[in-house]
Amino acid sequence: MAKRIVFLDRDGVINRNAPEGEYIIRNEQMILLPGAAQAVKRLNELGFAVIVVTNQRCVSMGQISEKGVDSLHEYMLGLLSAEGARIDDIFYCPHSLEDKCFCRKPQPGMLLAGLQKFKAEAADCFMVGDSYRDIKAGRLLGVPTILVGWKPGDDPLHSQWQAADLAGAVDIIERESGVKSK
Repeated sequence: MAKRIVFLDRDGVINRNAPEGEYIIRNEQMILLPGAAQAVKRLNELGFAVIVVTNQRCVSMGQISEKGVDSLHEYMLGLLSAEGARIDDIFYCPHSLEDKCFCRKPQPGMLLAGLQKFKAEAADCFMVGDSYRDIKAGRLLGVPTILVGWKPGDDPLHSQWQAADLAGAVDIIERESGVKSK
């Protein structure tokens, strides 16, 4: 049986967003959102592969190196692991807006790479994000989408479902997938 994946955007879904116009480039800026580690752990218990897909244009802007992003991700993985949560893979796009690459969301390249690597079917997976870019990337491949950070009255950005946070998204995933915790 093919693996089922939950794709997670990073900033605003797992950890706090940087202030407008800034980027998460140092470990001390990597602050997990309340309940995020427990939500990832629930996804692990449900048997989903959890893959982070994140745009990191700060690399192309010279604010951090790719090695620095890798180190930052190792730090994030440590924070999650300390709470019993596991990320199975991380894909990130280091390109600028002008590069017009296929990996930068809203393009679906990172999701496609994850589907291929884990031999998964798009319709059996979920994309959880906090922006139009995340939702569009999922929809372009037929991956069901959940918008987090949503409050009643907000634009749902054409997502199939909306949730206040990652824990709420996991509730939706459990309900819609029919998978129950082990």
